[in-house]
Amino acid sequence: LKFRLAGYPRKHNEGRIEVFYNEEWGTICDDDFTLANAHVLCRHLGFVAATGWAHSAKYGRGIGRIWLDNVNCAGGEKSIGDCKHRGWGNSDCSHEEDAGVICKDERIPGFKDSNVIEVRSLLARLGSQSLTVCLELCVSLWCQDWQGVGTLQAPHLSLRDRWSTTPPLLAGLAALVSGLLSPCRLFSGRQQLNYRLHSVSCTGTEVHLSMCTFEFYRGNASAACGAGMPAVVSCVPGSLFNTGNAHKKKQQQQQQGQLRIRLKGGAKVGEGRVEVLKGSKWGTICDDHWNLQSASVVCRELGFGSAKEALTGARMGQGMGPIHLNEVQCLGTEKSLWNCPFKNITQEDCKHTEDAAVRCNIPYMGYEALIRLSGGRSRFEGRVEVAVGAGNRDQPRWGLVCGEGWGTLEAMVACRQLGLGFANHGLQETWYWDTSNVTEMVLSGVKCAGHEMSLSHCQHHGSRLSCKNTGTRFAAGVICSETASDLLLHASLVQETAYIEDRPLHMLYCAAEENCLSSSAHLANWPYGHRRLLRFSSQIHNNGRADFRPKAGRHSWVWHECH
Repeated sequence: LKFRLAGYPRKHNEGRIEVFYNEEWGTICDDDFTLANAHVLCRHLGFVAATGWAHSAKYGRGIGRIWLDNVNCAGGEKSIGDCKHRGWGNSDCSHEEDAGVICKDERIPGFKDSNVIEVRSLLARLGSQSLTVCLELCVSLWCQDWQGVGTLQAPHLSLRDRWSTTPPLLAGLAALVSGLLSPCRLFSGRQQLNYRLHSVSCTGTEVHLSMCTFEFYRGNASAACGAGMPAVVSCVPGSLFNTGNAHKKKQQQQQQGQLRIRLKGGAKVGEGRVEVLKGSKWGTICDDHWNLQSASVVCRELGFGSAKEALTGARMGQGMGPIHLNEVQCLGTEKSLWNCPFKNITQEDCKHTEDAAVRCNIPYMGYEALIRLSGGRSRFEGRVEVAVGAGNRDQPRWGLVCGEGWGTLEAMVACRQLGLGFANHGLQETWYWDTSNVTEMVLSGVKCAGHEMSLSHCQHHGSRLSCKNTGTRFAAGVICSETASDLLLHASLVQETAYIEDRPLHMLYCAAEENCLSSSAHLANWPYGHRRLLRFSSQIHNNGRADFRPKAGRHSWVWHECH
């Protein structure tokens, strides 16, 4: 069984509940529906519990079968199939009675979201990583990977359908180019095409194709489609995923002042708290009415695909400074978030606990296949090993990275490439992780800016290896974390509160013992005279999603008599 939330308008944690059973998506009738049913369904979706449920197709009427009716759960069942019901497909309801759920906005730790459309298995079957960059792609195989429904019939697809067809296929795509109705030469010679979908009708604002209306072919699917042909799309990559040096393109784009929007606080590429630039100040967006359509406008503006999730409640950490926008309501066709209707914020409207965030679809570039960790106690730590020669048909050769100059910025890129989130530590010696049979240094002089998606995008010595200590104990290592603290000084408060004070020396003994005074203080005539001090108030904000803890544990803290 697979489950998903659908319908509009809704937030990411609510919607019409749909279940994939017997190779077909369908809905659940609201007859005898209870909160206990919603608890079971929300756990299926990766949420810890339900806070409510909806009846009478609140999130719109579904299509296809109504799989379940008169569902009666106790609340503790592991699967909705374990609950009492009338039997699969046995219902006297119409889609006007489709049930919905409202889940608690808290994820089950480690839950893999089954509602995310993955393209990895598809690309493996296509057999070329370069296809992720610029690809003319048969929708037929994608549909089979997606929900086993076969091929789309092309004649019914219009120009506006192309906008919503592509982003879920290869997220990270900025635009579509012509060629939708060209013959499906990639696969027509290899397999018998079975058409399952036709009359697909999209408005262009859908975040993936399953949200459009369409019809199924019944009976002999191989004889369907008549004089038609398989639907084909051709896609153009966003700037981050184009060929060439990705981080240089990003820098050029920012230098041109094109972007007034950014993502912050996310552990992976294409996710984060949404921040916008207004009047030379970066600020956040309030999550009132925040939905997938508005989130998709943000993702596409940044060069990604449609949105996987529109996150509310500061799920990517709380921002600081102004909250610029409230009640953003995009149609989904806008090129920029600034083209969407919104309300200017007032002080009473929102707090940073309501900062909006997004998770975008991005293309599968295969970067994580070129790096691995060895020797660590968990999958989040270890000695860094990279693959060289992976572009050839030969087997890639694995080697070590020289630890000389390796630091936090390089570790950030390595953890991002591994898909493991943030870097806790970048280690220059890893003798305690000496468990692998990989002993050759293959990369040295690595110097990253911190935002690259792969170590190969950072500066390095290339084939001219230069490493003073080539032993395995001096190989680079990382400790990664899915969450991290992010400390930020409230700089404007320092400016606003700064003042000069002449303070007697006899009141500065503690400050002197803790080296808080300048080096000339030890020449003063203690305890007579005074020092001229710059005084100010300070606030340090933790914008991250993990508690900040000092490196020294409590057992090693020293209690000073002054405080």
